Amino acid sequence: MGWGGYADGLPLRGGSRLVFISGCRVARLLIGSVYYLRLDPKRFEEMQPFPPLATLCAAGYMRARGHDVRFFDAMLAGSDAEWASMAERVRPDIAVLYDDNFNYLSKMCLTNMREAAVAMIAAAKAMGAKVVVCCSDAVDHPELYLDAGADAVILGEGDAVLGEIVHRIASSGLDDIQGVAVRRPDGSVARTSRRPPLRDLDALPFPAWDLVDFDRYRRIWRERHGVFALNMATTRGCPYSCNWCAKPIWGQSYAVRSPANVVAELKTLIDAAAPDYIWFMDDIMGLKPKWWGAFADELQRHSIKIRFKCLSRADLVLREGAVADLARAGCDIVWMGAESGSQKILDAMDKGLTVEQIDEATRRLKAAGIRVGHFIQFGYSGEGIADIARTIKMIRRTQPDELGISVSYPLPGTAFYDRVKAELQGKRNWSDSSDLAMLYRGPFTTNFYRRLHAYVHRDFRMRRGLRAFARVLKGRETLRYRHVRSLAYAMLCLGLMPFSLLSLRLLRS
Repeated sequence: MGWGGYADGLPLRGGSRLVFISGCRVARLLIGSVYYLRLDPKRFEEMQPFPPLATLCAAGYMRARGHDVRFFDAMLAGSDAEWASMAERVRPDIAVLYDDNFNYLSKMCLTNMREAAVAMIAAAKAMGAKVVVCCSDAVDHPELYLDAGADAVILGEGDAVLGEIVHRIASSGLDDIQGVAVRRPDGSVARTSRRPPLRDLDALPFPAWDLVDFDRYRRIWRERHGVFALNMATTRGCPYSCNWCAKPIWGQSYAVRSPANVVAELKTLIDAAAPDYIWFMDDIMGLKPKWWGAFADELQRHSIKIRFKCLSRADLVLREGAVADLARAGCDIVWMGAESGSQKILDAMDKGLTVEQIDEATRRLKAAGIRVGHFIQFGYSGEGIADIARTIKMIRRTQPDELGISVSYPLPGTAFYDRVKAELQGKRNWSDSSDLAMLYRGPFTTNFYRRLHAYVHRDFRMRRGLRAFARVLKGRETLRYRHVRSLAYAMLCLGLMPFSLLSLRLLRS
C-alpha cells in the first residue's frame, strides 16, 4: 500500500469529529504491544491474560485517522519471533511498539521485556520500516531505544504525538514535534517538552477491539478460571503524589470519561465478545464525586449486569454513598493500595492515607458484600521490624480477600528514587515481576524480603482457608471441593510456619 491518499476526518460518537492533520498520508502501520506473558513466569503460571488496552487505543486512534492498521498482541505470543514473522508478512511503513500503559507491570522495566523490545525494533528495521516506541521504559531511557534503531521515542501520552509522527516521518524531521526524543544527524539526542495529555476522552474512538482474538482469550479464561474476563479503563492518570509511583506517561494529570461513554463501550464489548467479568484498569477509579453513582444509574438504564474489579483508594471508598453505588453497579472486588500498616511508612511515602481509613474502608466494603484486595509494599526506606509487624497485624485484622505483595522498586523520576539513588546496587531492574530483588541497599537483604513474601502469603492463605472452613462448620456455607482444598493448604502452611519464621530470624541477624 505504501504512502498515498488523503483524509479529512471521521465522525465520532456524540457528533464530535476527530480532525486529521491536513493532507495526512495513509500509512500501513503495524502496532504491537511489548509485554510477553510467556516471559513473566509468575504471571504466566497465573494465566490471567488481558488484551493490551493502550495498544488497542492507539490502533483505534490511528485507524480513525484513515491509516491501515495491523495489530500484534504480545500478551499471547510465544516470543518476539512471532513479531518478526508478522512484520515480514505485513511489510509496514511504520512499526509502532506501543506498550499497554494501563498495565501497572509496564511502569517498571522488566529486562525480559526490554530485551524483547530491542529484538522487535531490529526485526522491523530489517523489513525497512520506520520504528516508533511508546512505553514507560523508553521515556526513562530514550537513548537505549534510539541506539537499538528506533526513529522516535514518544515522551508521555502517545495518541496525538503518534498521529503527528506518522504524518511527518516520511517527509520531514521530527525534532520539533512536541513530546518526542529523536537522534539528530550529529548523533546527539533531541528531546522536546511533553505535550499536555488529552482531556476530552469521550471524543476519542473506542479501542480497536475487533482486532483482538477473543476466541483465544475466552478459551484460556474459561479453561483456567471458569469465567471470561476483559479489561477497560474509565480514566487516564492519577493526581495523587505517592513518592514511589512513577508517572512517565500521564504525569500528574487525571482525565475521566463520562459514565455514558464507558457504558457505550461496554455495550460494544458485550455484543462483540460476551465477557463475564471486567477489570477496570484505572490507576484510580471513582475519583470524580458521584461518578460511581452515575455509572450505576447508566448500567441500570441499559439493563447491563456484569461483575467487575477496580482499583481505588480508601479515602474515596469512605465518601458518602460510594460503597452503596459500587454494590449497585455490580462491583465484585476493590483493590486498594494499603501499602503498610505503619503510619510512619505511609507518611514517608506521602500516601495521604491513615491506617484507620484503610481499616474502615475494608470493613465497609466487606459489609456490603464487596470483596477487598490489598496491595502491600515491604522494603521502603526506613522500614524496620516493628513496621513490618504492624503491616502483618493489619492484614490479620482487616482480613482482605486477596493480597498482592511487592518490595519497593526505585523508579526513575520519583522522589523515592532520588532519595535512595546513592544506595542503588549493581542490578537496576527486575528480570520479571516475581524477581523481588532489592535494587538499593534497603533495610534488609533480598533473601529476607523473598522469605517475608512467602511467610506473609502463607499466613494469609492459612487464615483465609481456616475462616472459610469455619463458615462451613457453622452452616453458613455448603461444603464444596474448594473448602477441602483450602483447608488442606491451610494445614500445610501451618506446618511450614515455624520454619518460615526461623529463616526470617536467621536472615535478619
